[in-house]
Amino acid sequence: MLKGIHHIAIICSNYEVSKKFYVDYLGFEILRESNRSDRESYKLDLTLNGEYCIELFSFPETPKRQSKPEACGLRHLAFMVEDIQLAIQKLTKFNIECEAIRVDQNTQKKFTFFNDPDQLPIELYQI
Repeated sequence: MLKGIHHIAIICSNYEVSKKFYVDYLGFEILRESNRSDRESYKLDLTLNGEYCIELFSFPETPKRQSKPEACGLRHLAFMVEDIQLAIQKLTKFNIECEAIRVDQNTQKKFTFFNDPDQLPIELYQI
């Protein structure tokens, strides 16, 4: 029945800040940007390596996401990287703080976490 993941929808509190974070810092490319004035909202469609990945939305007066302590529901987004040390160095240049590198007990692969501007946890997983 299912063929794959089509996209991830993220609602942000500050559209320009999140747009800069996902495009300039993480390297997503803009596929299309829409001002949905009837909903006081923007929608930004983002691709990574030519694949549609993220719908970034803004809405007025959105409630804060509970992240810590961890709440039931979506926990985090995880992205693959070839060199976790290099990825962390690039993020550090943008003043993005990453957790200490950990090792997955099952795969022995390295991973780390950092947060987007709205404290959504993002994982980098070295392939």
